[in-house]
Amino acid sequence: MKIFIARHGQTEWNLHGKLQGHTDIELNKKGIEQAKETTMKIKDEKIDIIITSPLKRAKETAEIINKKFNVLIIEDSRLMERRYGKTEGLTKSEIKKLKENDPEINEIWNYNKNIHYEGLEPVRDFCNRVYSFLDDIIKKYKDKNILLITHGGVSVPIQYYFMKIPLEKLENRENIKGLKNCEIIKFSI
Repeated sequence: MKIFIARHGQTEWNLHGKLQGHTDIELNKKGIEQAKETTMKIKDEKIDIIITSPLKRAKETAEIINKKFNVLIIEDSRLMERRYGKTEGLTKSEIKKLKENDPEINEIWNYNKNIHYEGLEPVRDFCNRVYSFLDDIIKKYKDKNILLITHGGVSVPIQYYFMKIPLEKLENRENIKGLKNCEIIKFSI
C-alpha cells in the first residue's frame, strides 16, 4: 500500500498570506496550474482511489489530478484544514501583531498544552480526527494505493503519524513543516 499526500493548489488567500482554515476558497490560476504539474509528477504511479477534503480548494485539485487517473474520488471531512477561529482570514503580519498582544497564540500547535482559543480547533481534537482517518483508510484500503488531497496544517499530523513521532513532541510547526501548495509526499505501508 502506498499513500500519497498532496496539499491543494494555490488560492488567492495563499497568495496574500492569509490563514484559510475552514474558509472555503477556490483555486486561483496558479493553483490550477500547480495541480496539473502535480499530476505530471505522479503520472506513472498506480492510484486506486483519491480521498479529498470537501473544501473547494482540495476538491478542485483532486478533480484536476483525477483527469489522468479516472478513479473514485471520496470526500472525507476529517481531511479538512484545522479550524483557526478568530485568526482565519488574517495575514501573517496581522497574526504576528496579535501574538505580541496575546502570547497564547504562539502555543496553538503545542499538543501538551492543547490551547482552547476563540473558535480554534484544539490541537488534540485536530490530531485525533486526522489519526482516526488514517487508521480507517489503512484498514479499509490495505491493498490499494491512495492519493490524499488535503491542507498544509493537516499534513503536519499525517507526517507525525507515518514517521511514528509521538504527538507529545508536537510543540509548533517548526519541526515538521506543512506541505507547500501542491507539494506531494509518499509513504509505503
